[in-house]
Amino acid sequence: MRPLAPPARTTPLVAALVVVLIGSVLCGVGLGAAGVGWPQVLRYLGAGLTGGTIRADEVSAYTIVWELRFPRAVLAAVVGAGLSAIGVAVQALVRNALADPFVLGISSGAAVGANAVLLFGALAALGVWALSVSAFVSALAAMALVYAAARTAHGLTPLRLVLTGTAMYYGFSAITTLMVFTADRGEAARSAMMWLLGSLSGAGWASVPIAAVAVAAALAHLSLSAGRLNALAMGDETAAALGVDAGRLRRELFVAAAAVTGAVVAVSGAIGFVGLMVPHVTRMLVGADHRRVLAVAPLLGAVLLVWVDLLSRVLLAPVELPVGVITAVIGVPCFVLLMRRRGYSFGGGA
Repeated sequence: MRPLAPPARTTPLVAALVVVLIGSVLCGVGLGAAGVGWPQVLRYLGAGLTGGTIRADEVSAYTIVWELRFPRAVLAAVVGAGLSAIGVAVQALVRNALADPFVLGISSGAAVGANAVLLFGALAALGVWALSVSAFVSALAAMALVYAAARTAHGLTPLRLVLTGTAMYYGFSAITTLMVFTADRGEAARSAMMWLLGSLSGAGWASVPIAAVAVAAALAHLSLSAGRLNALAMGDETAAALGVDAGRLRRELFVAAAAVTGAVVAVSGAIGFVGLMVPHVTRMLVGADHRRVLAVAPLLGAVLLVWVDLLSRVLLAPVELPVGVITAVIGVPCFVLLMRRRGYSFGGGA
């Protein structure tokens, strides 16, 4: 993929994005339907981080800031970073610039487990963990099914993986649709649809650790594998000549993509376009070297999703919009503009 301009220096860009991300998280915490002044927001954050005390009459505002908005903003950053990094990995895995984390059918598999909880009360004994556990387990089951169906005696090939993942996506989506239609109408069906379109409304501190650990582990592995990803992008024969086992690397990428997608979808629902768009925008900024792309894309995705989640809360407050609706509204025109920009190619094509 050719950048529009010479690659920028990565270090200043990363530093700038870190500052922007911190500011974005603060905005996500400080802005909302409930008016809490900035001095109070900063004081409540300080009290929460240092174990300080607050007055009895401030408990309600403190709860809004520390228990609702702050974990939600942090989780949005984690999910955005994870989707963006895995978008880079999946595009390298299948060597298709139009791929994203959901092309493997894992997100639709997670939706089956999540809807079993939302619509039928499955795993009710797990309490608040039921949705996350069910979505994650069904995502792993979908991963195993896709892997078993796509694998041949010669290993995983990009074309078979894309075709198998696409077929499984439609199959799992049909099951999810059937579940929604057979369930009782009302709030349960609305919650299911909200989840399918992506939502961070259920975010809390309990949702952050699992997603954060999965994303951090995947980022560490992908960063260490950046050189091999560069080789894989040039084709299997070139990768082999450079000493890279393309089949083994694809298996590693597949497992990483499945684990992160399952962990992220379990806490945020199916949020589209982030994993598709952010890698392309990143390559326009820093070039195609995966060492640079993997340093910038997660930060860019984190900033994007923090602001998208904030918009979902405030645009029609007190009604909350699904996050996936806003990412689609932003992503579709951006993607069309990318396709029409002279000098930028998708995976080597026009």
